[in-house]
Amino acid sequence: MHVIILGGGVVGVTSAYYLARAGHRVTVIERQNGAGLETSFANAGQVSPGYSAPWAAPGIPVKAMKWLLMRHRPLVVWPSFEPRLYGWLARMLANCTEEAYRRNKGRMVRLAEYSRDVLRDLRAETGIAYDHRERGTLQLFRTAKQLDHVGDDTRVLDAYGVPYAVLDPAGCIAAEPALARVAGTFVGGLRLPGDETGDAHLFTQRLAAICESLGVVFHYGTSIAGLRGADDRIEGVVTADGAVLTADAYVAAMGSYTPALLRPFGIDLPVYPVKGYSLTLPVLDAEAAPVSTVMDETYKVAITRLGDRIRVGGTAELAGFSALLRAPRRETLARSVDDLFPAGGDLAQAQFWTGLRPMTPDGTPIVGATRLANLYTNTGHGTLGWTMACGSGRVLADLVSGREPDIATPDLAVARYVGRA
Repeated sequence: MHVIILGGGVVGVTSAYYLARAGHRVTVIERQNGAGLETSFANAGQVSPGYSAPWAAPGIPVKAMKWLLMRHRPLVVWPSFEPRLYGWLARMLANCTEEAYRRNKGRMVRLAEYSRDVLRDLRAETGIAYDHRERGTLQLFRTAKQLDHVGDDTRVLDAYGVPYAVLDPAGCIAAEPALARVAGTFVGGLRLPGDETGDAHLFTQRLAAICESLGVVFHYGTSIAGLRGADDRIEGVVTADGAVLTADAYVAAMGSYTPALLRPFGIDLPVYPVKGYSLTLPVLDAEAAPVSTVMDETYKVAITRLGDRIRVGGTAELAGFSALLRAPRRETLARSVDDLFPAGGDLAQAQFWTGLRPMTPDGTPIVGATRLANLYTNTGHGTLGWTMACGSGRVLADLVSGREPDIATPDLAVARYVGRA
């Protein structure tokens, strides 16, 4: 079978790899001049099954109001007249219940745990290297109030069998020795030892090269104008220069741009771009830098060691498809890393970046078949695209191939939204 994948980020490339491994002829269409150059380019670097949870949760509406009033706020909402934003927000608020949170968390952990295992298998199969480490994640609490609420997180982790450890300051320093230099700025932490780190961009580029060795054809620098099709199937992809590329099956993996592509066919994907930012700093002193990932709970910022660099990622900004780099967002990232690892990296040489994370209102990506017989989606991973990429790609390849996936998948497809407000 010939399969065309629309999008060459980490999700599209992992889909290509597993489809090629399953024996299919695969073509990837990507508007950039290489793989992994948009949302996959400079994310926080975490592969975090233990941190997989929907943003929509009980108590979040109240917390969100407080975040919006902070100087270094983790959430920013720009005034907009865009109806899709408010429809998406309404759906997200509808998921802020105990029942919805448990359902959505279950889906996300199931896929994320599977994805980490699949990534480990891929690493063993290919020998791919991408500055990865298997040293866990440390969620750091600066206040006693944050530590007092750690039970809210651990109850969920217990329910899904995710290993963890609640640490006092000495335990945090044992996990991340450089924190000894700023002892007194935190009161404890929650460590998730099963999490990993790695450079998603480097992984995507190197996996794309492996895909090419398997016969996958990449059309870089090729923008997609639209899809051509009938009521029940897609008949071709129309590129910006007017060419029409055809295949037996199609996979839409264009992140935040996927909904507009499918809307003419009556497929409404509730995916909205949530803008994230990052800084990438060269390491100045390895002993003063993080060992793995530290999540600064106060600012919702992740600080990750990637080889000889430190990646600092965070902020959720609702600003449509704007790619503008805003100085206040940089200040928040810089404040967090300078507080916790002041001698670790060189802020003066930091590279500032922003990307659009495709977020669903229930936090779960949309992976699987659509009402069109030969069209599949693999999008909507939000902040967890790197965490869930390999598992999503493997599941997608199984579904296209007519095989039963290793995990339950019916509740991952777009059909879960049909008939819901």
